[in-house]
Amino acid sequence: MEEIARVYARSLFDVAREQDKLEVIREQLGEFADALAGSHELEVFFFSPYFSTEEKKDGLHRTVEGADETLNNFLELLLENHRMPVVFRVRREFDRLWEEANDLLPVQITSAVALDESVSRRIGDEIGRQTGKQVQLTSTVDPDVIGGIVLRVGNSILDASIRNRLETLRKQVAKG
Repeated sequence: MEEIARVYARSLFDVAREQDKLEVIREQLGEFADALAGSHELEVFFFSPYFSTEEKKDGLHRTVEGADETLNNFLELLLENHRMPVVFRVRREFDRLWEEANDLLPVQITSAVALDESVSRRIGDEIGRQTGKQVQLTSTVDPDVIGGIVLRVGNSILDASIRNRLETLRKQVAKG
């Protein structure tokens, strides 16, 4: 399924880039996927083998009224090939391709208490300087961290939290 989603996402991405519609397609694909994820009835309708492709296409046109023609054609293709369930993975892969094309690096900072904006900005700036990429920074608060921070930079995690240190210490004591 992952490989199928990559192929579909890459195809949609390439067409959207050729037509200079990357932003529009990304936004509308996200809206469609969110609407689908938020409605069990829509998921059942679009994923079920009990409804014909024509019925699903008719429902699609009612659901995504006013959407870009490229996205409509893409979603119809998914329906015709009985691949609509991969739409969530297609969205994730499309977003990843978009971030890569825009040289964006997602960075998430998790801390036990809200960090001062200037501290978060300095962390993001330093990561951006070291990687040469534009950092897309998000901060979250998780009291379970206890203290310190957990940084997620792309697919890498740097866990400098007290929770992690306590867990490491517990494992060392258990071995000893």
